[in-house]
Amino acid sequence: MTVLSIRKVGDPVLRQIAEPVTVFDAELHQLVDDLNETLAGSRGAGLAAPQIGVGLRVFAINPDLPGNEIRLDHLINPGLEFPDDDEQNGPEGCLSIPGIYLDTKRRMNVVARGLTKHGDPVQIVGAGLLARCIQHETDHLDGVLFIDRQDPEGQERILATLREAAWADTRIQLSPH
Repeated sequence: MTVLSIRKVGDPVLRQIAEPVTVFDAELHQLVDDLNETLAGSRGAGLAAPQIGVGLRVFAINPDLPGNEIRLDHLINPGLEFPDDDEQNGPEGCLSIPGIYLDTKRRMNVVARGLTKHGDPVQIVGAGLLARCIQHETDHLDGVLFIDRQDPEGQERILATLREAAWADTRIQLSPH
């Protein structure tokens, strides 16, 4: 397992729609292991494959997130359903946008269906922080960052701040998706 570099906002891979996984082999197992190791090293809640430069529909989540009763640490080719209209609004951050936390509206409850690295079907029912994490990581697979979920004024303020950050790529823009 390897701790990999996390791509920062402005990197084009973060704006691309990730491809579905079709082959469940040793290379995929290594990707899942690398995602988990990198996530553990960063002490985050979740990490999507595009954040380490891999354009596949895979993400890792911290298995210790509240509500993760099956303690699953990854999901492949996720599909989301929302069992109700309840929403939450709270602080959200991103390993690809270090040091920035913004109140972000998300659905309170989610049902995520996908596959394990062995190709077995799995379902995660999440609420609160777990639901937020699953939605955030699925957004990464669709080329969407949490800054895209801000109102237009908030987006412009955060983009201006990011463009001035020493670590930021000057190509930062909102999602085309």
